[in-house]
Amino acid sequence: MAGAGARPFSVGISPLNPSRNKYLVAGKLRPTPKPNLSVLASSAPTEKQSPRQAAPAGVAVNGVVRPKPSAEAPPGEQATEPQNGELTSKDYFEQSAELISRSDGGPPRWFSPLTDGQRPGNCPVLLSLPGVDGVGLGLLLHHERLGKIFDIWCLHIPLADRTPFAELVKLVESTVRLEHSRNPNRPIYLVGESFGGCLALVVAARNPDIDLILILANPATSFSRSQLQLQTLLPLSAILPEQLFHGLPYLLTLLTGAPLKMVAEATSKGLPLEQVIRNLTQETMAMLSNLSAMSDLLTLETILWKLDLLKSSSSFANSRLHAVKAQTLILARWIEWATSPVMLSTLWNGEIVRSLGGVPCDGPVLYVGYHMMLGLELVPLVSRFWRERNILLRGMAHPMIFTKLREGKLPALSAYDTFRTMGAVPVSAPNFYKLFSSNSHILLYPGGMREALHRKGEEYKLFWPERSEFVRMAAKFGAKIVPFGSVGEDDFGHLLLDYDDLMRIPYFKNEIEDLTDEAVKLRSEAAGEVANQDVHLPIIMPKVPGRFYYLFGKPIETQGREEELKCREKGHELYLQVKSEVEKCLAYLKEKRENDPYRNIFARLSYQLAHGFDSEVPTFDFRKAR
Repeated sequence: MAGAGARPFSVGISPLNPSRNKYLVAGKLRPTPKPNLSVLASSAPTEKQSPRQAAPAGVAVNGVVRPKPSAEAPPGEQATEPQNGELTSKDYFEQSAELISRSDGGPPRWFSPLTDGQRPGNCPVLLSLPGVDGVGLGLLLHHERLGKIFDIWCLHIPLADRTPFAELVKLVESTVRLEHSRNPNRPIYLVGESFGGCLALVVAARNPDIDLILILANPATSFSRSQLQLQTLLPLSAILPEQLFHGLPYLLTLLTGAPLKMVAEATSKGLPLEQVIRNLTQETMAMLSNLSAMSDLLTLETILWKLDLLKSSSSFANSRLHAVKAQTLILARWIEWATSPVMLSTLWNGEIVRSLGGVPCDGPVLYVGYHMMLGLELVPLVSRFWRERNILLRGMAHPMIFTKLREGKLPALSAYDTFRTMGAVPVSAPNFYKLFSSNSHILLYPGGMREALHRKGEEYKLFWPERSEFVRMAAKFGAKIVPFGSVGEDDFGHLLLDYDDLMRIPYFKNEIEDLTDEAVKLRSEAAGEVANQDVHLPIIMPKVPGRFYYLFGKPIETQGREEELKCREKGHELYLQVKSEVEKCLAYLKEKRENDPYRNIFARLSYQLAHGFDSEVPTFDFRKAR
């Protein structure tokens, strides 16, 4: 836990290597006649020292890289602003690689992309907190516009720095308190992405009396239960060869925000299609080239430190969310943007439409479907129902997210607050009854944990109980049953180590046994594979994103069939019918997606660059009924 107070770091000079023949002026790159560079590596200013006073004599006080005066340079060359074009994502990736490769071992420091002449007078301070990469250039493409209304300062955490999260909190907190003491009636803006979002939340929780405004882009508060759970890789360092970890910089980059979205924004300038495609190619190649360079710079020890830092930040932030009083804007649409979900539903006449138009409006409704690996389908599914139909799906969830048998290695229950806030309840007969009686829209995965933690080669295979668990209850209330399928998990990740693989490794075998002992048991006496409820976390290596596809089948009526479905045989027939419909939905989507020209994220990106980012990206031909 971060203690009270603040410890300002000392001022230092970052030994950027001047051999790159470029320098940074107001956030822009340009040639310089002689590469003699200086950069301010200032840390948090002390109570007697403002950011501008923290620089040693002769060094730019705003942290921008500038050439030292040179007799060989043409007059006025050093102060000249770039003359051609705006910044692109290529600049972002190049400058990020430069900072990562040339920065020292610490400490963390503030820098500003603005020159003194660019700073607007009497403007609020904006503190930009970086993602897990620590670069601090996340707002690079927006510095020019934001600099007209904010005094921007960015936090840079050198790659080799090992400052723990609690000390980073103190660093940001000291800067916030100092600025507040100077201008107590002026708000302070904290912009944080991923890791930086957690940092901003903790600072806000510890300073409820300061007027803070938080703007958080995909905050890493869910890292403890994240879909990829990268921290699971920590123990593998002693088991697997280091070559396996060369791809981890790509994973870390995914956690810093949305580099692909940055590529898209940088090329979306209303240009002719040919120019758009050319720009897109250049921007994408720059991204891949610099990510490849980063993989050579990041050591295994550094990667593991970064993952551990993410874990700490998530834990700190989640334990203090209740104390955050600041106004907060959360920007988290990148998940849906990356998955670009195709939502299809079936009308009463069997026609498939690209919308949720075939979904019943009035409850009770029971949605029964396939659970993707780690529940990857949930975020786009729940958010789309909320936005498009104003329907809150009430998920029947595993009891382990609501209670634990004992404290141990499972995440704190507070880590699942989002699920409870959005209406999830423990799966049980009494809760089923309550939701049906209140005409709710209920989301059920009969395959449960076994389906969401399937093994290699088991993608899109249903693991349902042998006997029905929902038909008779649905019939009692006359609920409509909507079978649905969702595919796309195999386009987003490769299952590297599954349950069987992990159980062969002594360390993981012990971990799985400990976690399983902590969790509430479900279906412990059921027959078949569905009873295999061992708590574990498969290791998944991400892929370049594909696309998610959903198909909701024709609603099945149970109104007026209560007496009929009380018969065990009739109820089982309906149960098998629902299961068969889910399998048909899965088969349909798996076949049809092969004909989707926009299944790949780069194809979708090209389309949106030409038609606008609010446009709906086309998909396969679904107009014929199944």
